[in-house]
Amino acid sequence: MDITTLSALADPTRLQIVELLREGSLTVGEIADRLHIRQPQVSKHLKVLNESHIVEVRPEANRRFYKLRPEPLQEMESWLKTFHSLWEDRLDRLDDYLQELQKDHLN
Repeated sequence: MDITTLSALADPTRLQIVELLREGSLTVGEIADRLHIRQPQVSKHLKVLNESHIVEVRPEANRRFYKLRPEPLQEMESWLKTFHSLWEDRLDRLDDYLQELQKDHLN
């Protein structure tokens, strides 16, 4: 997984933008209106997301539509899944330990 994806999503405003774009393509103005922030701020965040390949831009007449690119998010999901078995194993061991404690307590 590319660290730039995590770095780009670490900012709360950029994460909110990504969440908005899950619903579909939006313009800078639409994003600014929904997040109640100014368009220049949105543009700066979209630049980071675009450079991180999280979003792509499609010009249409005098407007630019931004949409999510699924690949970086799929890569992140795959990376996170590698931790799933680690935590599952640890939680299973914790469950076994707690059951042993409960048995000992009842005896």
